[in-house]
Amino acid sequence: MRISPRSIPAALLAGTLALAACVHVVVRRPTSDAAEARAGVAAMLEHGAGAWNRGDLDGFMSDYVPDATFVTGRGVVRGVAAIRERYAPRFGPGGVRDSLSFRDLEVDLLGPDVANAVAFYVLMRGDSVTSTGPTSLVVRRVEGRWRIVHDHSS
Repeated sequence: MRISPRSIPAALLAGTLALAACVHVVVRRPTSDAAEARAGVAAMLEHGAGAWNRGDLDGFMSDYVPDATFVTGRGVVRGVAAIRERYAPRFGPGGVRDSLSFRDLEVDLLGPDVANAVAFYVLMRGDSVTSTGPTSLVVRRVEGRWRIVHDHSS
């Protein structure tokens, strides 16, 4: 089949329209969903910091799903029992567990019940910051409560 030079613009337009019909358009969730997710994730982080500061390891760990992963400088820790084991020395007699808080929280919805949260953790002893760094969390809403699926804190 031969195309005449006059029909090339029309063919290009038809091809462009056909391609545009196949493109998946990403639409951000309404602001109210994002605000609700941010409030829920902030409440989860406040809960975790409160449990940490009270010395309540079980309360702190309740923010993780059972099959959560935690990325460390030494590798990936898999499962809430292994993550708990990693934190346990800080909660035992003589353990050092400075006061925990979070700042500069950003939450990006990835789906209706999944979000990526980025913040900075701050550990303080008295008036002195002993450690601070970024944390990136993949969180999932489970039975109405945001919980950590994947934790990468440096």
